[in-house]
Amino acid sequence: MSKTHFGFESVEERDKARRVRGVFDSVAPRYDLMNDLMSLGLHRAWKAFTVLAADVRPGHRVLDIAGGTGDLAQAFAKKAGPTGMVVHTDINAAMLGVGRDRLLDAGLVLPTLVCDGEKLPFAAESFDRVSVGFGLRNMTHKDLALAEMNRVLKPGGKLLVLEFSKVARPLEKAYDWYSFSVLPRLGRMVAGDEASYRYLAESIRMHPGQEELKAMMKKCGFGHVDYHNLTGGVAALHVAIKC
Repeated sequence: MSKTHFGFESVEERDKARRVRGVFDSVAPRYDLMNDLMSLGLHRAWKAFTVLAADVRPGHRVLDIAGGTGDLAQAFAKKAGPTGMVVHTDINAAMLGVGRDRLLDAGLVLPTLVCDGEKLPFAAESFDRVSVGFGLRNMTHKDLALAEMNRVLKPGGKLLVLEFSKVARPLEKAYDWYSFSVLPRLGRMVAGDEASYRYLAESIRMHPGQEELKAMMKKCGFGHVDYHNLTGGVAALHVAIKC
């Protein structure tokens, strides 16, 4: 069997998706609170920038992959309006359930379904925009997922990948200390789960850096790719156009 990484651990490819699901099953109830605490609220600004860069317009069809608790889907739905459609998806049913409930509380009824980003159940050229926020690094075959995102986009459509990335060199030591010393303890105290937040820190280090991900996206068929570093590279938004 082929091997892949689960954080710093080498695992069978067939086991990674199951273990990632276990992580998010565990953290789903406190996911939003932990995001606020561990990013000092900055994730909200990163997502707001993503929505701005997406330039969703009335009537657009938007696919939100790894949509989790639904904050990006909610913002896109406001932009797409009643003539558009936002499809809210995630591979993890627990996360999707939390997101669906939040969307309903906000008065939004969106198509919501469990699906694998590497095998999207949608026809080719179905969407004007595709987004994946903090989900690509957890996928076993990122190249397959990116190719699928390209497939379901209309020509001229836009892919937005918001993900943790490689921090600027002056921040590396402080960021490593925070990631491996503070973050797991915070996870234990707030979410009752230290291991999942240790995995988070490890998975960020195993994810392709800004330039590597840009090259991967171009190889998967996108004609134009650019990225924006956010908070010194703690996160990065890659924006790709299907030509």
